[in-house]
Amino acid sequence: MIELGMLEDMFSGIRAKTKWNVDGPMLWGYFFTDSSAEKLERAATHLTAQGYHLVEIRETDDGSTRVLHVERVEAHSPQTLFARNEVLYKLADQLELDSYDGMDVGPVSS
Repeated sequence: MIELGMLEDMFSGIRAKTKWNVDGPMLWGYFFTDSSAEKLERAATHLTAQGYHLVEIRETDDGSTRVLHVERVEAHSPQTLFARNEVLYKLADQLELDSYDGMDVGPVSS
């Protein structure tokens, strides 16, 4: 599980190393894993209904796992991202996915 302190460190690092306004709207990517494409497709349907954009469902290089990648433009603080992650961990559990595997962030492209 991603701890709040880890998110605080991540935000500090982004502020120190980039010119991004990490406190404003950013493109947040969220990742889930499972061996079943069908389970990930159900998760994608659920998440797109909540305003997430489906990027892809892909197979890992060794073919053992599939990865669901969704994204959404959101503004987060470490606290709100921690809360978002808690919701996504619970969703992965409810849908019996292998994992909610975390997030990444980048600037919103114009």
